[in-house]
Amino acid sequence: MKIKPDKTILLITCPDQQGIVAKISSWLFNLHINIISMEEHVENSPAFFFMRVVTESNEFILSNEKLKNEINKFENEFYGKISIYHSKIKDNCAIFVTKEDLPLYDLLIKNQKNNFNYNIKMIVSNHEKLSNVAKQFNIPFYYFPVNSTNKLDLEPKIIQLMKSNNIDLIVLARYMQILSPNFIEQFEQKIINIHHGFLPAFKGGRPYHQAWKRGVKIIGATAHYVTNNLDEGPIITQDVIPINHTFSATEMIQAGKDIERRVLTHAVQAHTDKRIIVHEGRTIVFNR
Repeated sequence: MKIKPDKTILLITCPDQQGIVAKISSWLFNLHINIISMEEHVENSPAFFFMRVVTESNEFILSNEKLKNEINKFENEFYGKISIYHSKIKDNCAIFVTKEDLPLYDLLIKNQKNNFNYNIKMIVSNHEKLSNVAKQFNIPFYYFPVNSTNKLDLEPKIIQLMKSNNIDLIVLARYMQILSPNFIEQFEQKIINIHHGFLPAFKGGRPYHQAWKRGVKIIGATAHYVTNNLDEGPIITQDVIPINHTFSATEMIQAGKDIERRVLTHAVQAHTDKRIIVHEGRTIVFNR
C-alpha cells in the first residue's frame, strides 16, 4: 500500500532581499521535500518579505534535523523567522459564548463536517443557556458566571482550564465579556473575536444603533485578534452588505447576523489553516 505523503506548512518572514525564494526552494529540493504551493507578499515601507509554502514529503519533516539546521541557517542569514506546521496536527479550540446560539451552531456544524482543521475541546460560557447545544454535539460545557464583579476571581480558573487542556485557539462567538489584560497576555494572537460592526468604525457597544443614527449605506462585521485595546486588534476578515434608509436598527441587526457568522468562520479557518502572519499589528492573510 502506497503511503500518502505528509503535508507541512511553512510561514516565512524576513526583511526583503534578493535570493530568498531561491534559497528556500533549493534546500527543500535538496531535502527531497516537494513544494505543492507557494504564495508570497512584499511590503514596501519598510521592505519586508512574507511567504507561505505548502510542502509534502514521505517523512515527518518536523523531526528532520537537516531541515532544522537549514532553517537556523536561513534565519541567521536573512534575519528572518520560519514557523512550521503539520497539516495533520489540529489546533485544540475552546469556544466562548454567552446566550446567542447561531454563531456557536455555525462553528459546530462546520466542524462536524470536517471543514475546519481543529478539535473543539470545550464550550465555555458565563450563562447556562447553551449547555443543551453542547450536549447535542457531545462537547464538554463549562459554566463560569463571570461578571464585572467576580472576573478577577474566575478568570484564573478559566486560564488554568485552557492550559490543562492544551488549548491553542479561543473563539469568542458573541461572548459578552471583556477579557482582562492578564487573560489576553496568556493567549496572544490566539483569541479571535467577532465584532458586529465594520471596524474601525462604530467600536464598542450597540454598533448597529450607532450606524443607524449616522444613516450608513453598508453594514458589516469584522473578525480580529483580541488585544488590550478594545476592538482594535489585528483584523483577519471583514464583509459588508448594502442597506438603505428604510432599514430600522432591528432590521440591520438581523441582516448583520449572517455576515457575522460568515466572517467568524472564515477567520477561524484562516487561522487553523495557518494562512495568517501578524506583522507589527497588521495581518497578512494568504489565499487557500
